[in-house]
Amino acid sequence: MRTTLASDQDLDYRIFVKRIAEKTGVDLGCYKRKQMERRLRSLARQYGADSLREFYARLEADPEALEQFRRRMTINVSELLRNPDKFDEPQKAILPPLLSGTRRLRVWSAGCSYGAEAYSVAMLALEMSLGKDRISILGTDIDQEMLARAREGLFSQIDMKNVSPTRRRRFFLAEEGRYRARPEIRQLVSFRHHDLLRDDFARGFHLILCRNVVIYFTDEAKDRLYREFFESLTSGGVLFIGGTERIFGAEAIGFEHLSVFFYRKPASQRVGVMTNA
Repeated sequence: MRTTLASDQDLDYRIFVKRIAEKTGVDLGCYKRKQMERRLRSLARQYGADSLREFYARLEADPEALEQFRRRMTINVSELLRNPDKFDEPQKAILPPLLSGTRRLRVWSAGCSYGAEAYSVAMLALEMSLGKDRISILGTDIDQEMLARAREGLFSQIDMKNVSPTRRRRFFLAEEGRYRARPEIRQLVSFRHHDLLRDDFARGFHLILCRNVVIYFTDEAKDRLYREFFESLTSGGVLFIGGTERIFGAEAIGFEHLSVFFYRKPASQRVGVMTNA
C-alpha cells in the first residue's frame, strides 16, 4: 500500500513539474526535489487541493493565480551590499587588477531580482571614479516584474540597511520613505530578461555575480550553470557567489579558488568572444 502511494505521489509530482514547465517556462525539475515537493504540497493545501494534479488544474483555470505562483517560485530576496564585508573585496582586490588588463569592464549580475546587486556594483565603480566609458553592468533575471522594478532603481528602507549615510546622500534621492538611485548610477546599469536554466549565455564578462540564486538547484543544474559561467568569463575573470554557496569540483571545471565566495578563470584560459545574451 505504501509503495503504491509513493508511486502515485511520484507520478503526481512529475506530471505537475512537466506541465508547469510547458505552461510557464519555469523548470522546477532543476530544483532539489525534496524541498520543492514539500513546498508545492504545502501550497496545494493552501489552495484546498488534495493533489498536485488538482493544484495544477486550479492554477490553469486562474491565470492570475498561475502568475502569482510563477513569481513565488522565482526567489527574489535581495538588498543593497548584501554581505557588506564581502563587497569590500571586489573594490579593493578584484576590480583593480581586472581594470589593468582592459579598457572597459563588463560585469554581469545573474539572477539580479530587482537590481540591488547591480546597483551595489555601480556604487563601488563610481567610488573608484569609473564612468560608463570604463564599466558596464548587466543585470538579468527570469522575472519580468522584478526587471521592471530594477529599471526604476527604487529601494525600501530595508534594502538600504547596509548603505552608509554618506553613500545614501551620494548615490540616492529620498522619495517618501524610499530611495531612488541617482542618474549617475543608473547610467552604468542595464537590465534584460534571461533564464539561467534555458537560455544561451553571453561571453566576455570580467566579473560575474550570481549570489544566493542556485541554493535550491540540483547538483546537476549547479554544475551545468557553473560551467556556463566559466565559459562566459574572460581570461582572468572572476565569479562572485553567495555566502551559503560553494563550487564543489571547481578545479575540475577549471576555476582557481581565490577566497571565500570568489573563483577565477585562470589567465591562461582562452578569452571568450562577446555575444548577445
